[in-house]
Amino acid sequence: MSTAQPEYEHDADATLEGLPTTLESSNSKLVYFYLSAADSATVDDLQSALDMKQLALFPVLQTLESEDLITRNGETYALAA
Repeated sequence: MSTAQPEYEHDADATLEGLPTTLESSNSKLVYFYLSAADSATVDDLQSALDMKQLALFPVLQTLESEDLITRNGETYALAA
């Protein structure tokens, strides 16, 4: 049984070099890296693509937002400009 991954345009050249050094948890790095490749995503997008539960995602998103690394516009998250 296969599940379809959400389609999005991404930066095929994205590397770990662009990760902020303040990110300590692997989940924070994973979410940040995903958003850098996908440009933006909803919680449902992140949950599906990263196979993470919402319970694990929300604290990560709150931390990244409080550190001004990501922004939220409605239900969509993106890297801060």
